[in-house]
Amino acid sequence: MIERRKTRTVTVGDVKIGSDHLISIQSMTKTDTSDVNATVRQIRQLQNAGCELVRVAVKDTNAASAISDIKKEINIPLIADIHFDHKLALEAIANGADKIRINPGNMTGQDAVNSVINAAAEKGIPIRLGVNSGSLVEMAAGRGNPADVMVDCLLKYLEPFRKKRFNDIILSLKASDVSTTVEAYRKMAEACDYPFHVGVTAAGPPAEGIVRSSVGIGTLLLDGIGDTIRVSLTGDPLPEVDAAKRILSSVGVRHFGHSIISCPTCGRCQVDLVPLVEELEKEIKSITNKPLTIAIMGCEVNGPGEAKCADIGIAFGKNKGAIFRGGEIIKTVKVDDAVDELVKMIKEEI
Repeated sequence: MIERRKTRTVTVGDVKIGSDHLISIQSMTKTDTSDVNATVRQIRQLQNAGCELVRVAVKDTNAASAISDIKKEINIPLIADIHFDHKLALEAIANGADKIRINPGNMTGQDAVNSVINAAAEKGIPIRLGVNSGSLVEMAAGRGNPADVMVDCLLKYLEPFRKKRFNDIILSLKASDVSTTVEAYRKMAEACDYPFHVGVTAAGPPAEGIVRSSVGIGTLLLDGIGDTIRVSLTGDPLPEVDAAKRILSSVGVRHFGHSIISCPTCGRCQVDLVPLVEELEKEIKSITNKPLTIAIMGCEVNGPGEAKCADIGIAFGKNKGAIFRGGEIIKTVKVDDAVDELVKMIKEEI
């Protein structure tokens, strides 16, 4: 069992963020926010994929004004992402954003930040203070350990919020470098009890970005650090949600349907395992009984011995497969019948 870092609870729309609640999945639209139809369409796609909070870029007044129309068409908490201009944050709040994301370091003066704090407090919505390594002047100047710089800056940014007793805060400290990200979050975890939004920023295209995000986010989750996550990938946002679900499942903090474990295959494999795994994966997507771990192994070495953790599994030999439950072989089937037999057992499992 992973012991979560203890945090206070912050509410975003109808989603509660903090250690007493599920680790939630976020993503961000890639549309022009002022294009209401396109943005709503993408938000609905993200929600259908399993996204639980969605962020939109507010780059100008048109985008800020669009928030009210977008909110009418969706039923997922909407986060407004603001940089530089505090007036955009004020307008986004007025138009119904459920949460504001700002980086105080790129806003012009403390009065601007204070006005955002006051507006959020009046509306009763939270603020995420997001620090990215690439946006810090101190980082560019090479002043000290990068993780220390990020933590020091964020603690400084927190001071006016604490003076105003504004505590509906979520924090993030992201770098594109995995080790810097992990170190920064670990150090910040010792300094406060605010919930954390965790991710690796600008992680790259899917193939590389999923690896970076899995290592960074997964490491922190295993430490008990992280209350809401976003996998940041170049391109279509839907793979971000899928990757986030897989990371949470792999760590064991949440489960999204059935889980397949399968061997990589080798010279001992006497069946064409890849299409069998793909067929099984497709067949079980719509089966919604309790989540099971299902093993599909190419030879007797990997199963059932190495797959004893599986609820149900099959280990193939030449032209046949041995089906097992809880590590015990219960029947032998032909290769052509293997997937159908597994699906039948999965449907019957309570």
